[in-house]
Amino acid sequence: MHARSSLPVQEHLITVELTLPSSTAALLPGTGSDDTFVRAAFERPLRLMGIRLLAPFPAPGAGIVENAFAALDDAAERSPAPLIVGGVSFGAHIAAAWSLRNPRRCAGLLIALPAWSGQPDGAPAARAAHLWATWVRENSLDNALTLATRDVRPWLARELHRTWRRHGAGLADGLDAAATHPAPEPAELRALDVPAGIATCTDDAVHPTTVAEDWARALPAAEVQRSTLGALEHGRDPLGRAALLALLRAVSRR
Repeated sequence: MHARSSLPVQEHLITVELTLPSSTAALLPGTGSDDTFVRAAFERPLRLMGIRLLAPFPAPGAGIVENAFAALDDAAERSPAPLIVGGVSFGAHIAAAWSLRNPRRCAGLLIALPAWSGQPDGAPAARAAHLWATWVRENSLDNALTLATRDVRPWLARELHRTWRRHGAGLADGLDAAATHPAPEPAELRALDVPAGIATCTDDAVHPTTVAEDWARALPAAEVQRSTLGALEHGRDPLGRAALLALLRAVSRR
């Protein structure tokens, strides 16, 4: 697919003319998040490039890992061509692992905020998810949200209040399941010979930029684009724009 479009990223306006790897992207949300966040971050930037977004919401609960894999299976079955796959945090981990299982069905990776490589081993995002799960089990949901949002940015607090209620009774089990599931090892990522765009927020201690950089070094054709959590206060699409710009740069250098 040939696409020519203007893609605003931070203060810059980039004009590109490239053959993109697919006209459809299937992207998964992060732990405790949902498809609404994915759409807010990615839908407009992808539409500007002529790419259709599929944003499944894997059923929450203890089976969230299996449900996320099944959601990508379903997206691939409904697509006549290989997909760009990816997601945010836990969703990015699942998408990369799914691509390793389905190399002929993956045309590219669109990754935001990977949280760890291999086993969680006390990664900040895993520790946070386990702590949140404990608060949810030991308190009312309102009290757990009060604890979880004490020191976070206002936009993130609003997101958590919305998405945690949507996860309902499956929230705590889903948080724990996601926090114990391994991401691909760097050696595994080296087998994913497709263009990959990775977005990181340099002020996000829960999703360290060093992890995004580790993924980019391991993937054969990857680029990293940096943004900030502060940039998401008035809209989530700076995250999607950063990931898409990184993908476009990866495509241009193949």
